[in-house]
Amino acid sequence: MDINQERLALTFIRLCETDSPSRSEGRMAALLTEMLCTLGADAPFEDDSAKLTEAECGNLFFRFPGTLDREPLFFNCHLDTVEPGTGVKVVRKNDMFTSHGETILGSDDKSGIAALVEALHIIRENKLPHIPMEYVFTTCEEIGLLGAKAIDPANIRAKTGYALDSSGFGRVIIGAPAANRLNITVKGVAAHAGLHPEWGINAITLAAEALASSPLGRIDEESTVNFGTIRGGAASNIVPEQVTIAGEVRSHSPEKLRDLTGRVEQAFRQAIQKWHDHAGEARGVPQLDFRVTEDFPALLLEKDDAVIQIVDKAARAIDMDLRYEIAGGGSDANIFNGLGLQTAIIATGMTHVHSTEEHVSLRDMADLTRLLLALMT
Repeated sequence: MDINQERLALTFIRLCETDSPSRSEGRMAALLTEMLCTLGADAPFEDDSAKLTEAECGNLFFRFPGTLDREPLFFNCHLDTVEPGTGVKVVRKNDMFTSHGETILGSDDKSGIAALVEALHIIRENKLPHIPMEYVFTTCEEIGLLGAKAIDPANIRAKTGYALDSSGFGRVIIGAPAANRLNITVKGVAAHAGLHPEWGINAITLAAEALASSPLGRIDEESTVNFGTIRGGAASNIVPEQVTIAGEVRSHSPEKLRDLTGRVEQAFRQAIQKWHDHAGEARGVPQLDFRVTEDFPALLLEKDDAVIQIVDKAARAIDMDLRYEIAGGGSDANIFNGLGLQTAIIATGMTHVHSTEEHVSLRDMADLTRLLLALMT
């Protein structure tokens, strides 16, 4: 079937120019409901995840019974965008879309959503038989996969599906790492830095010693460690009493994930243990609060898994070449796989996401629509 590229372009622009930063997805949910219900979809089921995510709406589930006697599939995109994502104005030059330069574009993840809308247009106007399928739209993906984490898997009837959420095109992501989120607090003792510095314990110095001896960056082909934020101190004339650090450890290997997390914790505990009150006047001892939260589980699919066999067959049916790759990021697909829902990630053509240089081509979105139609029909 020919893709109506101009309709796809207009849908994409309308989606991008509907602001939906994380936790403010209400307008986007309403627009998408209008678009899909106009095409004959039943009103979506909205879960109660907003109670946990504090978003304007819950996750949305559109269900299409289908006319082909085949196993159902679900298709997932997230409704939210990163900042700066307010006041988006799309600039189109030929078949390339960018923002006006002061905001992100929003192709992450609205390129995937636009393709899903166009696929349903084509199915409806051509009365194409299709498999039973579900569209699953999540909230708060960009701030920790919160919508997906709050999903009751019983609300997704299909057990196999695809998340449309990765850069480039012609890529299917079959592996992504697990991650631990680190929240670290180093506690010292405040004191006047000019009058009685001996009374204090400098939390910044202790944190610096720990960070200097911790693993950091690319550890190996499977693992990374990062410290993303550090906050502490009150003024230049006060010995800093407390420092808080947010970090993460990622690895495709559960053993390496545990080991690296342990090495980071050991670095901080050793910095605390090695502290010595040289003047003998400190008004306390340093303390450490080291908290580890499992952020998302690993995604690991094999070539003979059903979710890969299905997309490979669909791509061959339309003469599309796909590459099966391992990625370094986490997405809703990690959560779904952890819930027992076999999920691969399909790239949508988005490029330079999370930046004001973000762009996507109409050709890639049209080809994504072709692939979706092959999967659906």
